[in-house]
Amino acid sequence: MSLLRRIEKGGSGGSGGSGSGNTGGNGPDTPGGENDESKLAAMRQRRAAIADQQRPGRKENSYIDLKTRVQNKLLSELDHQSMDITRKNEVRSHIEELFNAILADESMVLSRGERHSLFESIVAEILGFGPLEILLADETITEIMVNGPKNVFIEQKGMITRANVTFENDEHVLRILDRIVAPLGRRIDESSPMVDARLPDGSRVNAVIRPIALVGPTITIRKFSKKPLTVDDLIRYGSMTKEIAEFLRACIISRLNIVVAGGTGSGKTTLLNVLSGFIPNNERIVTVENAAELQLRQEHVITLESRPSNIEGKGAISIQDLVVNCLRMRPDRIVVGECRSGEALDMLQAMNTGHDGSLTTCHANTPRDTLSRLEVMCLMSGMDLPIRAIREQIASAVDMICQQNRLRDGSRKIEKITEVQGMEGEIITMSDIFEFEQTGIEGGKIIGRIRPTGLRPKFIDRIEAAGIHLPPSVFGIGRNY
Repeated sequence: MSLLRRIEKGGSGGSGGSGSGNTGGNGPDTPGGENDESKLAAMRQRRAAIADQQRPGRKENSYIDLKTRVQNKLLSELDHQSMDITRKNEVRSHIEELFNAILADESMVLSRGERHSLFESIVAEILGFGPLEILLADETITEIMVNGPKNVFIEQKGMITRANVTFENDEHVLRILDRIVAPLGRRIDESSPMVDARLPDGSRVNAVIRPIALVGPTITIRKFSKKPLTVDDLIRYGSMTKEIAEFLRACIISRLNIVVAGGTGSGKTTLLNVLSGFIPNNERIVTVENAAELQLRQEHVITLESRPSNIEGKGAISIQDLVVNCLRMRPDRIVVGECRSGEALDMLQAMNTGHDGSLTTCHANTPRDTLSRLEVMCLMSGMDLPIRAIREQIASAVDMICQQNRLRDGSRKIEKITEVQGMEGEIITMSDIFEFEQTGIEGGKIIGRIRPTGLRPKFIDRIEAAGIHLPPSVFGIGRNY
């Protein structure tokens, strides 16, 4: 019987009076009864105090206090020692030694799981990106969205859910954000509250802070898999078919100019990576991006990255400046990560002046919208050009539009592959070579197929001139769908 139960039993007067141990202990007015009552009251107070400490908010606060205390001691210890922070394995081992010594000095008793969790979170704060580390390490997560310190969301398998991590406060988020942008020579503060950046693995980062973001520092991270997706992966996921992969490979080798279009998060950059993998290894490739994300595997690749203005408002290098400059770098191929503004006109002129086989992406919902977007972006260059002249440039430069879309179930598929044929009067004419046909919905998943329309593109002669002979079945000829 527990001590508390024995005290309650003795205080209730239910044990009779036999035995020397119970003499004078049955009445509340006896000295023994008063002693038992005081013991019971003390134990109840102790239990109430323990329960109070175990409440979720109290426990979380005590954990944060413990973490902060140990972390501050570690930082003060490391400050007194000359440690090369880039040698992470060595620093991690040193931190572990100091961590164990601090816990021993303060007589802190933690379970093995609590000890490991505390150590990893402190190492992440000192060497990594704090609470984001556990999310960045999970390969199933494709997007991380920090909406202020207490609201963190993730995307997994096309679905958005709340993550089980938080930051301490706005300052904590800003500290991690500064750790992301500082190595890139970029800054984010009240005078410049927006920034585009990237992580060491190439993942895209966008951040907005107060006074623009009213909910607090907001970070959006588009993760790229450590192992880049290949064409076989896209076929396995149903994003394309073997016939489409064979056709796209032939288009890249025969140096067609291709625009990959789609909405936000539709997989444009992933598809551009896959397409660039078809470029022969002996060609000189120049890539132009806002934040270097493309993962080309060829040997002869030059990567250019735009730069924002400095604190004095000077020194900005735009995508348009880089596109103009790369024309002087003797490229065989130009790959622009995304056309958003006036650089579209320079990109079209590059495609029209001997730089065949160039690739780019743009935001658009349909192939026809892509042409309209290109027109608007050309007008944003500041050139006072008539619409017909711009359309003639587009019709002459762009050979094909590859439309990538994200469907309602979160899956990403090539929805259309469209040939740009030329001009008829004032209109640019196009024809669909492949298109996605939805046949139903099963268990919340969209069921369909990407099928050829039966039309052979007019640029088939260029493909055959490159020594590639596609069978008629690729275009649906002789096959039943």
